[in-house]
This record gives sequence, C-alpha cells and structure tokens, in this order.
Amino acid sequence: CRVCQQPLLKWTRVPVCNSCLNSPVPLDAEYFCAVCSTPFQNAFPLDEQGVCAACRAGLLRFDRAACFGFYEGTLRALIHLYKYSGMKALAAPLSRLLDRVIPPELQFDAVVPVPLHWRKQWDRGFNQADLLARHVAKRRNIPVLHALRRKRATAAQAGLARAGRRRNVAGAFAARRTSSLKDARILLIDDVMTTGATASACASVLKRAGAKSVTILTLARVDRRWNS
Repeated sequence: CRVCQQPLLKWTRVPVCNSCLNSPVPLDAEYFCAVCSTPFQNAFPLDEQGVCAACRAGLLRFDRAACFGFYEGTLRALIHLYKYSGMKALAAPLSRLLDRVIPPELQFDAVVPVPLHWRKQWDRGFNQADLLARHVAKRRNIPVLHALRRKRATAAQAGLARAGRRRNVAGAFAARRTSSLKDARILLIDDVMTTGATASACASVLKRAGAKSVTILTLARVDRRWNS
C-alpha cells in the first residue's frame, strides 16, 4: 500500500489498501460558519445566524461550501498520490467521499471543475478537479460544464495570507462563451480549500456569466483554526 506501506493482498488498479481508502473521517468541529463551513475554535467569530465575518462582509462569492475532511493524515496522503503521482484511478473512490457531503436539500443543474492553467495541466497530465467532477456528475445524472478557463498562471497559494490569496487569483479566471449559465445552479468542484479565495474568484465569474447560485465542494480543507 502506498499509504501505510503494508503489502497488498491482491493486485489492484489503485495501489492503496481498503483500510486506507476507508479510513478518512468526515470533518468534525464544534463551531462552523453556516455559509462557508469554516471551522472555528469557539463561537466568537460567528453572528447570531452562525455566519463568519468573511461571509458577512461579502468576501466569499459562493453561496455554500461543503467539504469531506481536514487536509491531514490519510486523506492528505491520498490526495497527494492522486495529484502528484498520477494515480488517476483514485478519482473514483475519492469522488465517493464528495458524494457523502453534498447537501441533500440542494439541487444542481451542472457540475463545474475548477480549471488549471494549461501549462500546469500539461505538466501534470490531467486536471484532478475535472476527473472528480466527472464521477460526481455521472452519479447525479447532470452534465459537466467546462465553463471556466484560467487566463493566467498564478503563484502557489501556499504560504500566502488570506488577502494575498485573494490578490493572487484576482482576474485569473474567465467564463467560456460556449457554456450557457443563465439561472444555473452550479456545483463547483476542487480538491482542497484553504481560505476559499480560488473558489470565490471562480464563483464571482460564474455569477457574472449568469449562474443563479454556486456551491463549492472539496475533498479537504486546511485546518486554520489556530489562525482564525
């Protein structure tokens, strides 16, 4: 197994044992923002409706956020194998984690993956968000729309503060004219969310192009509670 280093009992397309595939646990925290699902150590940052300061200020342009777990432990290892070791077969089991946290009360007209810049996609060989989106869309019987394009390469978000992340992705995305988004309820998919800057930039573009609502769905989010 590429995660726990234990020998696999039989050949499999995914060199990860069932124990590791089934071990990621759903995100758990006592306090969450009702809109962006950011976890907090206490209720102080939340208003009476349970909404955080960033959402109250309109800094995040999506309508809802859902995430399976924290970006740590086995889940982080699985995402790294998927993204950086080219294990595309992990898209299927990882997408089933996404299915578990899609808000059941919401309906969607299309699934939109967060795009990579063409140069990064060329280097990696695939867009990890696109493969996840295809699996989710197939199970929900709704189309995948490649409604966004990345106009420019951006610096890595790692190490940047919230404001720096927003500046880094400002103007980085554009809507494709071939996609009709009028009044569409969009499920936007990415692998990891930290501050929500990328998702917010994408949601802003989708809404300007006519989308009625945008919900961001990710496998993992970085636990920033000590910095919140």
